Amino acid sequence: MNITGSMSKPLNILFVTSEVEPFVKTGGLADVSSALPQTIRELGHEIRIVVPRYGAISDRKFRLHDVIRLKEIDVPVGKESMVANVNSSFISNAKGKVQVYFLANKEMFGRQGIYLNPDTKKDYPDNDNRFIFFCRGVLETLKRLGWQPDIIHCNDWQTGLIPAYLKTLYKNDPFYKNLKSVFTIHNLAYQGVFPAASFEKTGLPATEFDPEGVEFFGKLNFMKAGLMYSDVITTVSEKYATEICSSAEYGCGLEGVLQKRHTYLHGITNGIDYNIWNPETDERIAKRYDHRSFEGKADSKREIQNRFGLEAKENTPMIGMITRLVDQKGIDLIKEIADDILKLDVQLVLLAAGEKKYEDFFSILHRKHHSKVALHLGYDEELAHLIEAGSDMFLMPSRYEPCGLNQLYSLKYGTVPIVRATGGLDDTIRDVESGNGTGFKFSKYDSKELLKTIQRALKMYHDQAAWKKIVRTGMQQDFSWESSAKKYANLYRNLVKQ
Repeated sequence: MNITGSMSKPLNILFVTSEVEPFVKTGGLADVSSALPQTIRELGHEIRIVVPRYGAISDRKFRLHDVIRLKEIDVPVGKESMVANVNSSFISNAKGKVQVYFLANKEMFGRQGIYLNPDTKKDYPDNDNRFIFFCRGVLETLKRLGWQPDIIHCNDWQTGLIPAYLKTLYKNDPFYKNLKSVFTIHNLAYQGVFPAASFEKTGLPATEFDPEGVEFFGKLNFMKAGLMYSDVITTVSEKYATEICSSAEYGCGLEGVLQKRHTYLHGITNGIDYNIWNPETDERIAKRYDHRSFEGKADSKREIQNRFGLEAKENTPMIGMITRLVDQKGIDLIKEIADDILKLDVQLVLLAAGEKKYEDFFSILHRKHHSKVALHLGYDEELAHLIEAGSDMFLMPSRYEPCGLNQLYSLKYGTVPIVRATGGLDDTIRDVESGNGTGFKFSKYDSKELLKTIQRALKMYHDQAAWKKIVRTGMQQDFSWESSAKKYANLYRNLVKQ
């Protein structure tokens, strides 16, 4: 399918997601779910967002209000009928606002955790019920709302049943007849796999529990449902779209499905929101700056050093990381060479959370090397901005990376990325050896290769003329959402024409 056509009549798009900034965020999906719809609206389309109404979302802070005509909506989950109510708010920027609907049910979503129980740090055992309720609730809400979208844009496994419902239970209802679905893979490793008994609760016809449907090695797979039944599949970078079709390592068991549907699969690289991530306007950093004069980075670096008790060394390079502490992010490689890294003249600052074994490792490392290692376990938006501004380099040695956003933030803040050449990291970063590079890349997933690449970056750092050229080149790259949003809008357009 061609996705570079022209624009004409405005479309109606419903964007369905399990998290959206600023209301609820566990990762990059929330950033995308805020910025992309706003940019789609700026292109002239009507777009609205639906997200679960989690207990962690504050009514007072976000001024949520009830939608009177969207009260007490019956939503079937298995043999039961549960009740959904809908609240509403907006996300906005200087160019306008996008309406956000919150699908509420206290039993399903009125808890502080999003996907995990914060006490046990394990998935909620009823996540199947919760997101069956969400998927069916979205479709039942639409009909009650009386607003007919041309496209439902679904995101990741939590929304994967929606395309399946449209092709089965709702296919003969005139309200949904011409509705097309787009399903975006943000991270294929997280699939929403549940026991076979969960299938009955979906209400889908028994024939759909089949290898050509939602069945996956005897279990129910929400991600597979999205891949099998959607009209178009997208993922968040061109290289990742190729990788997930090519091998089990990247395809996570679904490579066969993706190979079968590859003509419907498009890689569209994520953008970033420069209204939020921009050192020229960022109020969270110590001093604002731009690509013409980026000396202001030093002020944020000093603030990090002061805050964490690091040695106040202006000429010692600082490497930043903002990451989940899981193997996917290459944390096992860093663990193998941590002692070697800290023998170098370097400071390391981490904003991270994840597996206990890695949290424990970095806690011990911080205590042993408190003058060289700064650590904050958890997530802090203000500190994330400060690390992007104050670091000299940003480390992302991922085993795989669908797109990645922090390397794009880093470019804008003059913080040179050190990345593994995979997925969106490979698509968005040019190695300095190209002559017009923006960062440092290595290919083989190997700790020694990572160490060599860090050493290569440190050597270049001490050639300040060359380093400033890399920084300035990176800061002048344009990864705004406009280009990506136009590709999505034209994909929507071509899909509706079909």
